[in-house]
Amino acid sequence: METGVKLTDLPSQPFGDQQPGTSGLRKKVTVFQQPGYLENFVQALFDELHGPGQSAAGQTLVLGGDGRYYNRVALQTLLRMAVARGYARVLVGQGGILSTPAVSAVIRRRRASGGIILSASHNPGGPEGDFGIKYNGANGGPAPESLTGAVYQRTLALNHYLSCDLPEVGIDQLGSQTLGQTLVEVIDPVADHAAVLRELFDFDAIRALFARGFRLRYDAMWAVGGPYARALLEGELGAPAGTVVHATPLEDFGGLHPDPNPVNAAELVACLFAADGPDMGAASDGDADRNMVLGRGFVVSPSDSLAVLAAHAHRVPGYRQGLAGVARSMPTSTAVDRVAAALGLPCHETPTGWKFFGNLLDAGQVTLCGEESYGTGSNHVREKDGLWAVLFWLNLVAVTGESVEQLVRGLWRQHGRCVYSRHDYEAIPLAQAERLISELRASLPTLAGQTMAGQTIAWADDFAYTDPVDGSRSERQGVRVVLADSSRVVLRLSGTGTEGATLRVYLERHEPDPARHDLPLQQALAPLAALAEAVARIRHHTGRDQPDVMT
Repeated sequence: METGVKLTDLPSQPFGDQQPGTSGLRKKVTVFQQPGYLENFVQALFDELHGPGQSAAGQTLVLGGDGRYYNRVALQTLLRMAVARGYARVLVGQGGILSTPAVSAVIRRRRASGGIILSASHNPGGPEGDFGIKYNGANGGPAPESLTGAVYQRTLALNHYLSCDLPEVGIDQLGSQTLGQTLVEVIDPVADHAAVLRELFDFDAIRALFARGFRLRYDAMWAVGGPYARALLEGELGAPAGTVVHATPLEDFGGLHPDPNPVNAAELVACLFAADGPDMGAASDGDADRNMVLGRGFVVSPSDSLAVLAAHAHRVPGYRQGLAGVARSMPTSTAVDRVAAALGLPCHETPTGWKFFGNLLDAGQVTLCGEESYGTGSNHVREKDGLWAVLFWLNLVAVTGESVEQLVRGLWRQHGRCVYSRHDYEAIPLAQAERLISELRASLPTLAGQTMAGQTIAWADDFAYTDPVDGSRSERQGVRVVLADSSRVVLRLSGTGTEGATLRVYLERHEPDPARHDLPLQQALAPLAALAEAVARIRHHTGRDQPDVMT
């Protein structure tokens, strides 16, 4: 190590609670503020990537986050540890900012060995809020379970971490500085991601759409998507100033919950349902990888959004050659399955978690993929991408001349409507949640043929997935209860929260009759909600009469 950087080998201890979930390690800020907590996890990660005591010489690391509280402090810790580890180059988003899809784009465009994202995604921020960290590999995608599992095991055995004595590294001005053997480069957080998006979409058509007076309201929810949306939509595509609202990333997201759904983005929904509402609405989450799309007075489900993009992908320059296939997470509605069948495309059903799409994308088996939790993406990066989805919709509106609502209703006319909703029971005490799931799993062998809540169950199982690329097996990925007409109830515990457990209940019924496409959502799904209660005894186990959130 060059003069000027003094290595420090500091004592650490296992914390016991550093097992990553579906998208990295997420805890309350106060947990990460414990002395040595973040350092212990990063040391374990570096040890698994490079070998205990081994250097990262010759490798490039990307660093950035969603700007939430503790982001800047954590970034300085990561910089000291990366320099101590001997990375040849560290690329840092200006101000510590990089959206999750932008990290993926930077890794892939600049051939980095990997990147660390500081984010708790759609979870609340601020001193009492949540914080998170995850690693993305050289393909730009989330670390596989084999790595995250090994990192956790390593956290349980550590007794030290390697850092170095450095003054605070300047991250607010573009430019480079050499620290020991490491070149630290502060980069424009938008440039690489914007370059990827320009290659995919017809920006001239979108400019013409805005020039004709098309009105969009994009709610960045005081999160990291704001600078990206403002730079492209207002700065490059000609959308009027003020199109992007709540555009400045705030450490506490302005006290809001940056989860783009009709509940948390109620202000945007109200705007689109107003008499003088804009033509289209959109929102992104804390780290800008999720999206919600709205038409004027019309809500688009994430499952339908994925299906519409798949059905019309050939109209967009980046996908004009057609799709290799599509993929959806198991709880996501089967709308895209029906589109894929009509187009003769393979359709893959995976567990929840974007990392499961990575192998399929890398192997060229799929081009588009998506989750019901407002995440869609493609092979352009290895993460879901909120702004990409919004540009895709704008491109389709521009070239078809159809509104958002018309595009969705066209999907329903051709394939029937997959009437779909997710009910979330949040912050359930972990013991209660695990008891509910355990009893439900125990009942599975006896459910087929039973009539419950007036409906006869055709079959039921606990979803398991064998990766068609590497043969890895993932068990216990969610309970499915299916009726003869393919209606289904899916129940699973979410791995993205930091307090207790969230029970997610997914309800889906296929409705081919256009006369019934406009039935109120919860009314149409009430029989399935009753079935979920009868099968899982939610009220008995949780004491809850209603879900906290219905989307």
